[in-house]
Amino acid sequence: MLTFLPAPLHRALYRIAHRVRVPIWRLFRIQVHGVRVIALDEKDRLLLVRHSYGASGWMPPGSGIEPDEDPVEAAARELREETGCLLSQARLLAVRAEDFHGSRNMVRVVLGRAAGAPQADGREIVQARFFALEDLPEAMPAGLKERLRAWVLTEGRTQDGTA
Repeated sequence: MLTFLPAPLHRALYRIAHRVRVPIWRLFRIQVHGVRVIALDEKDRLLLVRHSYGASGWMPPGSGIEPDEDPVEAAARELREETGCLLSQARLLAVRAEDFHGSRNMVRVVLGRAAGAPQADGREIVQARFFALEDLPEAMPAGLKERLRAWVLTEGRTQDGTA
């Protein structure tokens, strides 16, 4: 990360880069590979972030990954980079094909436990916090709130009742 740049300049560069790459993805229909982290704290609250670029809504932490990168390792790395939290008890939950700015995004959904207090870096991430499942924010992409709740409620428990 370019931490030597002042945070406002860094955020501006993220926005410019995003505006450049989206038309490229649309034009060439590039397949993107990504990871989305469903990270729960000890109170079963879900960690969400808001990015400094793209849509302004709340999302689970995540990012692009290499096609052969281990999704659980990528999820742990992304969670640490985006929020400062550590990921444990992580497992691959699903692989979903999603439309992503006109391209196909193969998203690996990883579920695990987050340890630590989330801290937005003020560069890529402008806000990071935990939300109770029954109190997820309104500002989220269509359908995501319901999918997140369903994943956590149906897949977020082990045989002994813990996530």
